[in-house]
Amino acid sequence: MIDLDAIGRDLVAAHALRVERTRRRRRTVRAAGFALAVAFAFAAVAVASDIGPGLQLDPTKWTILGRGSTDDARGEYVHAQRVQDGSPSTFIVEHDAGLPPYQAFLLHERTRGAADATSPVRVREEPGALCSAAELTQAERVALTRLAAFPAGTAADATKADVDAAVQAAFLGNPCRGLEYASEQARLVYAGVQPRILLMEGAR
Repeated sequence: MIDLDAIGRDLVAAHALRVERTRRRRRTVRAAGFALAVAFAFAAVAVASDIGPGLQLDPTKWTILGRGSTDDARGEYVHAQRVQDGSPSTFIVEHDAGLPPYQAFLLHERTRGAADATSPVRVREEPGALCSAAELTQAERVALTRLAAFPAGTAADATKADVDAAVQAAFLGNPCRGLEYASEQARLVYAGVQPRILLMEGAR
């Protein structure tokens, strides 16, 4: 006799694991930039593809310059230098499974802040104070409204410029730190990369 309950539990567990792995991959970012003789290049954020669980970098590709963590290691970061060309990068991962959306945002900001404070290159900082829960919700709503102009499932990178511009315009004159995060959250949900439940409740 087939145990449908057991199969159901296995499917739910497998899906939960896949979502967590997806979120960890999404939260793994690289801030890359080159130090110049007179001024520092601002760091650009991109997905890191050659990094393992727990920020284990390939030693044939990266030299570790330093590392740290926040929130009892829920947020972790590693500063490294690419062996091939000497360019510095910072890798960040946030284990935010189970956190309410705004708490996940706060974890992101604490981890990013700690990483930026010890970064070997200057990083671009968003202006303004930290976004409140209401402001983050509003920013996600604006982002989703702009995304409606694109076909559902459009890749997050393809909508970044338009959605970022719409969110920034909505907060023109009164920006807060976290608008880029809100834009990314909305774009990833719209692209089908992560579930809508990760958005702020008022933006779902």
